[in-house]
Amino acid sequence: MLNSSGEIAIYTDGACQANPGPGGYGIVLIADGRRQEISGGFRKTTNNRMELFSVIRALRELGRPHGQVTVYSDSQYVVNMINGGYARQWQRNGWKRNGGKDPALNPDLWGDLLDLCAAHEAKFVWVRGHADNKENSRCDELAVAARQVAGLPVDEGYEKPAAPAKPTQLSLFDGM
Repeated sequence: MLNSSGEIAIYTDGACQANPGPGGYGIVLIADGRRQEISGGFRKTTNNRMELFSVIRALRELGRPHGQVTVYSDSQYVVNMINGGYARQWQRNGWKRNGGKDPALNPDLWGDLLDLCAAHEAKFVWVRGHADNKENSRCDELAVAARQVAGLPVDEGYEKPAAPAKPTQLSLFDGM
């Protein structure tokens, strides 16, 4: 766990060999001149899930809430959904998008990420992937290596998604 009294910089990346396929994530945490690298993966997942999971895993690593956390990601999907408020809107709409017509993708991860972002007051910044950002390039290396590890665990949210709860309708006589 990386403890800091100052600002924390988090770099994240996700990767999949095929989409869906074996996936990995890479994280570089920097605080008070110290750095920590984290990586892992799942046997079958998607690139977007790995991008999301990398941020979740990084924020969980911080433990207690921090007031100054900046997340750098090359995923426009993640950065735009958070900065544009779209993920919150999906949540308010019962994880529906397009005016309630379509189910939102990855609600398990978005819910976790929104909770963690609120606790840590995270700010998101998009960085160009595979460019001259040393830390983003390192995250990519970690993610690619992690997806190639034998015996990766199951991504429960992808391979075994939870069935949505059926809405209950009260009858006239309920509660009597």
